Amino acid sequence: MAAYVIAQFDVNDIDMYYDYASKIFATLEGFGGKILAANDAEVREGSIPHLRTIVGEFPDLEAARSWYESHAYQAIINLRKNSTTGHLFMVEGLTMPPRNKP
Repeated sequence: MAAYVIAQFDVNDIDMYYDYASKIFATLEGFGGKILAANDAEVREGSIPHLRTIVGEFPDLEAARSWYESHAYQAIINLRKNSTTGHLFMVEGLTMPPRNKP
């Protein structure tokens, strides 16, 4: 089942962030990952603390975890951490919660 890596953040150092962004695509190679969206979110309901939203897709959660923990990504992760404030999380594709049987 497909899995998604979602990051939402504010950019605090644009030059360092551009350095990170120029290197992220190469880290996806070998893990089946791709970036689906990278833009400011348009919030229609409620609020979110950070508008910049990145959505990456992987074949499954294990591939997403392996990418995140890979040497290639770990080599650039501090560029993101030091140039942004926000959060990153992973989620598997659509699965409905179980219904309670009466």
